[in-house]
Amino acid sequence: MSTFDPAACAELIEAMTATSLAAADAIRRLHGQGSVRIKADGSPVTAADEAAEAVIRDGLAHLAPALPVISEEQAERAKPAITSASVILVDPVDGTREYIAGRDEYTINIAVVSDGAPILGVITAPALGLIWRGVVGRGAERLEFSSRQTSPPHAIRTRPRPEGDLLVMVSRSHLDARTEKYLKGLPRARRIPCGSSLKFCRLAEGAADLYPRLGPTRDWDVAAGHAILAAAGGAVIASDGTSLIYGSPALRIPAFVAWGDPAAATPIGG
Repeated sequence: MSTFDPAACAELIEAMTATSLAAADAIRRLHGQGSVRIKADGSPVTAADEAAEAVIRDGLAHLAPALPVISEEQAERAKPAITSASVILVDPVDGTREYIAGRDEYTINIAVVSDGAPILGVITAPALGLIWRGVVGRGAERLEFSSRQTSPPHAIRTRPRPEGDLLVMVSRSHLDARTEKYLKGLPRARRIPCGSSLKFCRLAEGAADLYPRLGPTRDWDVAAGHAILAAAGGAVIASDGTSLIYGSPALRIPAFVAWGDPAAATPIGG
């Protein structure tokens, strides 16, 4: 997967975009319907999560049958075994709490990870009519959509760290004590609360500078945003400054810091 030629990457990302749009249709059809179930880890799941996941898994089975797919709701039902160096990670509704609350800040995340690193990502925001996507080393772009019709893609790029106020994306629903302490130590930081992987997208398009998440999260929450941000010129690092590694047995990312300007990416306390 990591050596795909540009034509193959372009074909794959277009097909994954179409799959995400089909999932967006499924989510919109179920908006406001069905009950909310609380999973063993305390997080909520709705009929929209499960319907979107079914659409995506079916689409990926036809699109890339040789690649294992690990998706959030499936992983709750049965612990996935990672048997390949390359895998597709799926979060069918990232920001389920925002979806339940009636906010627009939820997304569909699809990523390809190879040898522990994300190489391709697609993030679709059904309520916003926006798609962000990218291939590491080949650039990132944003599209608008209505139903399944998309606009021509617009190339996006991160911005250098500003000399003035630092625009910091923070989680609306998961702002933990360690992240709060880190934020208080940043000079001239202006917070922008936001749900889901939209935080990565805002950095990738140059609308913000930093997104710290110093509490644990899962691989499927981060991989697509990581790929898009890296493709747009940014960087995502572990809190100690090392690279994030995807595909651990727990499928868990302990902590990370995402920067639009890779020159600003330093370890916590560094």
